[in-house]
Amino acid sequence: MTNPESAKVLAECAELQMKKARDYQNPNSTVQQSDYYPNGVQSIHDTMHGKMLRMKSVMEAMRGQDYDPNFESLEDSAKDLINYASFFVAYCRGKIEGQDGTRDIFNRPKKTVEGSTNASD
Repeated sequence: MTNPESAKVLAECAELQMKKARDYQNPNSTVQQSDYYPNGVQSIHDTMHGKMLRMKSVMEAMRGQDYDPNFESLEDSAKDLINYASFFVAYCRGKIEGQDGTRDIFNRPKKTVEGSTNASD
């Protein structure tokens, strides 16, 4: 079953991701996307968890009678979650800009067959 609106949301998320990438990983910056995730997928997960907590807080506030609804805040946070989920998958695949192939998904040195590590840490 196809939902045209959800596909539209994914397209909006992809566009938002590209716009933010131009700001955060611009040619004048030495910062690469992987620099934001010092603990690999754990760092991405922590960011996603924080977004979920903010959404929960906003929804709880919205249930109050005197709250002025802020649906953009929830929608923006949900779009951020979609994008962070895509970063999570990309990191698992080793495809984040600046990601070190000698490190695992938690950014730890990968173990070799003998149990030692590839890097000297």
